Amino acid sequence: MGINDLFPGGNQPGRDIRGELTEEEFEVLDKVAKKVVQWRMAVPAIMTLETAKPLSFIGSQVMVFFEPIIKSLFAMKYYDIFQQLMEDRENVERLLQLIEKHDAELIVTEKDYRRKLKIYLKRQPFGRRAWMWFSGRYPNLDQLNEQMEKWGITQEQIDQMGKKKKKK
Repeated sequence: MGINDLFPGGNQPGRDIRGELTEEEFEVLDKVAKKVVQWRMAVPAIMTLETAKPLSFIGSQVMVFFEPIIKSLFAMKYYDIFQQLMEDRENVERLLQLIEKHDAELIVTEKDYRRKLKIYLKRQPFGRRAWMWFSGRYPNLDQLNEQMEKWGITQEQIDQMGKKKKKK
């Protein structure tokens, strides 16, 4: 029995993120978390949500107050659902967990992209590398995956190349 067992809603590793949420409510939280990570605002969002967690009910009521203005300016399909979700602190915690999960996935994807890009650039002539650097136009992950397949390079070989560099 640890300290987290004494408090309801403590950070337990095996706890289900979905909890009692409906599919639509979970989808709304997931979309918000993905957007935050896509905009590279995970750290400021986490800090803000952690700081404002005790005031989540007041924040949701502010959302109710500004609802007519926001809905007149933006077409927000799930605004009411999100506002109701933010009334409960547990949902704020779920949103934080989703942001952290998607941010961790993005970090792994970016590391994979950088490794593949490095291999790709080594196989390009100097002029093409210089042009990519100058123009800022690098291939995306799907294009890199196509090139790796075309050259016969597997994910295991890419991972081994990363491990060799760490050993040196």
